[in-house]
This record gives sequence, structure tokens and C-alpha cells, in this order.
Amino acid sequence: MVGYDPKADDRNISNLEVAVAGSVSGLVTRVLISPLDVIKIRFQLQIERLSRSDPNAKYHGILQAGRQILQEEGPTAFWKGHIPAQLLSIGYGAVQFLSFEVLTELVHRASVRDACDFSVHFLCGGLSACVATLTVHPVDVLRTRFAAQGEPRVYKTLRDAVVTMYRSEGPLVFYKGLNPTLIAIFPYAGFQFSIYSSLKRAYEWALPAEGKKNGNFKNLLCGSGAGVISKTLTYPLDLFKKRLQVGGFEQARASFGQVRSYKGLLDCAGQVLREEGAQGCFKGLSPSLLKAALSTGLVFFWYELFCNLFHHMRKADS
Repeated sequence: MVGYDPKADDRNISNLEVAVAGSVSGLVTRVLISPLDVIKIRFQLQIERLSRSDPNAKYHGILQAGRQILQEEGPTAFWKGHIPAQLLSIGYGAVQFLSFEVLTELVHRASVRDACDFSVHFLCGGLSACVATLTVHPVDVLRTRFAAQGEPRVYKTLRDAVVTMYRSEGPLVFYKGLNPTLIAIFPYAGFQFSIYSSLKRAYEWALPAEGKKNGNFKNLLCGSGAGVISKTLTYPLDLFKKRLQVGGFEQARASFGQVRSYKGLLDCAGQVLREEGAQGCFKGLSPSLLKAALSTGLVFFWYELFCNLFHHMRKADS
């Protein structure tokens, strides 16, 4: 069970083990879904329509984009920015899951509401994601810059990127896109945790015998469903965040097509709606949903797997 559950309090694991389980789940998942993440970011940053009918569009489909990136930049392009992405996943997973466990336990101890309620998981999930985001946002900006750059590369190494960005754009560059990130991540993570718990309960209600036997499959399936629903509900804010994070990085985007400058979240949203229409707010949704299904499903799958492993290890030692 993700989050504090007084009915299953025999699963006694420490906060350190919770953080390790969160970190490892993020690390393993990141390796597997990085190619989809790179394609999604390229789609989000493209001004032109994602359509074959637009002759200026560099990318217009997942398979076409994958082939083109492979031909032009080689297979390593799908793991561009992988080091900052892994730092992001490890740090984010540890802080988010630890915060969520602590917050849901606090709610139970305060006797405010049932710690397993949909609303409690939504609120605690959103808050835990905001704490994690504030902790690792500079790494997210670095990851986006690496994934967005073409050839020749503007940043050769992680250290080169940090130094160049700091000197040319100042320290606040590492918090570009923070406002839309926090606005987007609260409902996204809140829905992830609350919908995941709700889907697990629905699964166990519909298939009571299967729910007890196939725990890992249930976690993977319910996590995937939660990821797809959450991402669809909050996707436009994720697109605005990515556009803002590459502000001041226009020279590295020239080979991909048109570039734009935005003054802030509202200006970005306004420009996208005026120039690209409502559908422009959902560019890259297909790879993003595929990524959300895989990443959320795998994160919850690995997290619960490692928590159960730590629990059984403790039982064996006692």
C-alpha cells in the first residue's frame, strides 16, 4: 500500500527504506522511458503543427520522430540529458514518496480524516510532489536543456551546462518554469496517488481473488491507469512549463524550426492559443500518455515491490 494505512500497519519499514524504495523505483523507470521522454519534449517545443501536411514541421509522429532522431543524432540521443534525468528521478522519487508517507501518517495521527480517503491522498500527493519539485527543479531544467538541444551541442557536459547557464542567464535560470511546474504538479501528483488507490480498491472489489494473488500485476495496471488519467487532465501546464524552461536557449533550437520567447506563464499560454490553437496545448500528448502509462505504472510497481522486500527482510531478521 502506498501511503500510511492503519489497517496494514504491520508493514513496518523505516523512512530511509521508504526513500530508498522511491529512489530505486525512479532510477529503473527513468532508464526504460527516456526515449519517450526525449520525443515528448521535442514535440512540446515544436511551434509548427505535428502534421505531415505542414512542410515546415520537423516531427509529425512518434515513429517518424524516433527514426529521424536516430538517423540525425544516433541512438545516444534518446538518452540525452540522462545523467541529470537520473539525478532528478532519484531525488524526486525519494522526497516524494517519503513526504507522502509522512503526510498521510500525520493526517491519521491528527484524526482529521481517514488517511486512505481520496481527498487525503489527493492533497498529500500534491503537497509531496511540490516539496520534491522545489528540491530537484534545477536538475529538471538541466535535463530539459540537454534533451532539447540538437547538433552541434551547446552543452558538452553537465558541468559545462551549469557554468554556461549560470554565467549567461544568472542563478534564476535554474528555476525557470517553476510556477507552471508547481501549478501542474500539484493536481497531477494528487490525481496520481488518489486515482491509483481508488483503482486498486476497484480492482480488488471486481476481482477479489485475483486482487490478492496478482499484487504486482495489479500495482502495474492501476499505476498505468492513474498515470494516463492524471496526465490527460493536466497536460497543457506541462507543455507551458517546457516552453518556459528553454527560454534564452533559442540558438540551440533553430535547427528544429520556429522559436518563440515568452514573458511568463500567461503570455506563454496566450501565444500558444493564438498561434497554434487549442490543439497546440496538447502537442506531444500521444508519447506523453504512453510515457505516463509506463512510468507511473513502473514507479508504483517498483516502489511497492521494494517496500514489500524491505518488510519481508525485517520479518526474517526478527
